[in-house]
Amino acid sequence: MDYDRVARAFVPGHVTGLFSIHRTDDPATTGSRGAGLTLADGVTVRLTPSEETVVRLGGERTAIDAVDLVLDAMDRTAFVDVQTDLPLGAGFGISGAATLGTALAANAALECGRSENDLVRLAHVAEVEAGTGLGDVVAQARGGVPIRLEPGAPPGGTLDGIPAVADVEYLHLGDLSTPDILADRPDRITSAGTEALEALRQRPTLDRFMAASRSFAEEVGLLSDDLRSIVEAVEASGGAASVAMIGRTVFAPGKGLSDAGYDAERTEIHPGGASVLAD
Repeated sequence: MDYDRVARAFVPGHVTGLFSIHRTDDPATTGSRGAGLTLADGVTVRLTPSEETVVRLGGERTAIDAVDLVLDAMDRTAFVDVQTDLPLGAGFGISGAATLGTALAANAALECGRSENDLVRLAHVAEVEAGTGLGDVVAQARGGVPIRLEPGAPPGGTLDGIPAVADVEYLHLGDLSTPDILADRPDRITSAGTEALEALRQRPTLDRFMAASRSFAEEVGLLSDDLRSIVEAVEASGGAASVAMIGRTVFAPGKGLSDAGYDAERTEIHPGGASVLAD
């Protein structure tokens, strides 16, 4: 093994605005239908071969189960350095991004010779098996404003998208556990998500996405009092806002949050999907 080889990959952050849960006996076909925004704020993975797998996040050694699983599936071990400016546990798909970035970088550094669809499939399966995501990976691989029409990884999962570009603001209020939320209200999520996706498909625009996401958050019961007050303040200022699935994060296109008086982080929709970076 050439321990001097190194590869980097970038994966955009992903805010899910609405989704429904679809589980099968196969993690490759298990997943979600729904829609979200990919963000220029994302995750960069730097990977080098090593005798054992070591994962660091923000310079600190940590455990990301899905990263371990994707490397196991590729029959490789590596030192994986994950860097992001996005908050953790806030609904930005950090686990999915780290896992997909690891698959892409490992394929490049360790000369695995796998196709993009194969790498996305491996990362999606690892996320499902780890219980940390159902649709982030396929959305992050596509980029833009992805609409997940059918659940699962390629070649089975089917995606469309909203042709839109926009600045995006977000305000993070704290963490939520994705596995806990998914286990707590699956039927409620799927019913509301199916209805919201159907409304979006009738008119796939960014405005309709924001309205459908807001309705979904209301139906599922994810608008706590503090989140609701922020969303309503944005609306009172003439903007649109919703909450990230799943996290205590409010997001708004344009300057919706700052116009409402909040000191929000600013980014933009990322037009492309995950990619290997030049050395």
